[in-house]
Amino acid sequence: MPDEPAEGDAEAVVDIVTFTPTREQFVYTFGGAAPVMRVKPGTVLRLWSEDAFNQALKSVHDVPSRLIDFRYGNPQTGPFYVEGAEPGDTLAIHIVELTPARTWGASATIPFFGGMTNTDRTAMLSAALPEATWIYEVDVAAGTVGFQSRYGSRDGEYKDLEVVLPLAPMLGTVGVAPPGFEVRSSLVPERFGGNMDTPEMRAGATVYLGVNVPGGLFSIGDGHYRQGEGEACGNAVEGAMNSTLIVDLIKGKAPLWPRLESDEYWMTVGSSRPMEDAWRIAQLEMIRWFGELFGLHEMDAYQLLSQVTEAPIANAVDPNYSVAIKVRKSLFPRVDAYGGIHRDLRARVAELR
Repeated sequence: MPDEPAEGDAEAVVDIVTFTPTREQFVYTFGGAAPVMRVKPGTVLRLWSEDAFNQALKSVHDVPSRLIDFRYGNPQTGPFYVEGAEPGDTLAIHIVELTPARTWGASATIPFFGGMTNTDRTAMLSAALPEATWIYEVDVAAGTVGFQSRYGSRDGEYKDLEVVLPLAPMLGTVGVAPPGFEVRSSLVPERFGGNMDTPEMRAGATVYLGVNVPGGLFSIGDGHYRQGEGEACGNAVEGAMNSTLIVDLIKGKAPLWPRLESDEYWMTVGSSRPMEDAWRIAQLEMIRWFGELFGLHEMDAYQLLSQVTEAPIANAVDPNYSVAIKVRKSLFPRVDAYGGIHRDLRARVAELR
């Protein structure tokens, strides 16, 4: 429920909602689930989400195929019904803060899953790679997450390798309900967002998602304590997450595919197979966006973007692959996407603190 403003506090006018779902309240799809609550545009949400394994892996001795129930992977917190949101509108979800909710995160290799093994889509007459679990120790105060090797050296002489890495929290999954009464697994990325697994979904970013059903019905989950671009083995450092978000509403202007904005970049995300189609989708969405931002003909936008885009792979393992197209804002005259709502949301964050 919204926090009540302190008595006599004339400035406490922002709705702040704190929500920690029970296990029974998790959802595993986009679409097909009733909203957990209704919120007004401008609401600050302080949310807790479970890790992608649904806390099945806690030790290096855990065997993923024996413990993970794949029907209940990627549990989502939500969905939230945003009042006034109608199909054709745009949800602007600004990520204020992401903080690990545990002192450890888990990663794993899972049989026939990952970018460097045969899968049901890339069928080969060969055995699966070995499955194993890695546990990463997290030090939030120091801002670090620690890797420890498990297999030793190639020559058979066991040598531990420990590496201290910077924490880089992100949300693997942010999405809305799809159109046409579709129900899609929370493992899938598509036009509605979903399991995009892009490291760009970090604190300071605003994601723009087109509304397909009344209320939007957005959910979040799949917290990562850090992840390399591509998420090669199929799993990041997966962990429960405390997320602070601001959700706002833009009437109309729905993008066809997810868009993101940070202080430094405009970004689009395409998801498909083969991977070049994911790249094409994101590239076309950026061409469309440049038409909106600068009034450019699509051929001029196509030419210009050919010289300036960055194209990191978000994930190379999900049912659809995801590619992000990034354009550095400093290269261009200042324009305000969506009326400058990203800058406005950043200002609201400063007021919260």
